[in-house]
Amino acid sequence: MKLGLIRHGRTDWNALGRIQGITDIPLNDEGKRQAMLLASRLAGEEQRWDAVVTSGLSRAAETGKIIADKLGIPLLEPEPLLIERSFGKIEGTTEEERLAAWGQGWRTNPGAGVETDESVRLRAAAFLESYTARMPQGNLLAVTHGSFLAQMLGVMVEGLDQPYLHNMCFSVLEHGEAGWQSLLHNCTLHLQEIS
Repeated sequence: MKLGLIRHGRTDWNALGRIQGITDIPLNDEGKRQAMLLASRLAGEEQRWDAVVTSGLSRAAETGKIIADKLGIPLLEPEPLLIERSFGKIEGTTEEERLAAWGQGWRTNPGAGVETDESVRLRAAAFLESYTARMPQGNLLAVTHGSFLAQMLGVMVEGLDQPYLHNMCFSVLEHGEAGWQSLLHNCTLHLQEIS
């Protein structure tokens, strides 16, 4: 199985540095252009994909629809396991506001209500188990979110859980007898013409 992992395109909150979490913020015009650039890249590559699955949040669903439409492949029903980490009370805040309210340890401050790494990793592992069983020889594109994706990559391959993944980044992993192997990581070459 090959799994192409995509972080959704840019939103207005991304541009402002506001954490979105499970708050449903749509793509902005730049995010839609970014999705079309990746879709065009994928359409021109030799690798063929069987389907696209996304989180149910509109920024991921819109990104996935643009890609599925361009590639002429099915857009599967939204997958609840792919939803972004819940950031609790921190959603909608900027870095400055987070630091002022919860300090440097805002990610682990119990009063902030942020979903734990362990919880996110359990969801990621459940998604991987489900889809490798469903599509053992398939090639699936999954559109999800930055914080979730960082944890998911760490579940798949040790050391890939880096803290920042760019909007509209593309990673490809292949599943075999030895587990997951990274073929491409956090690639944004398709965005060069608009960066």
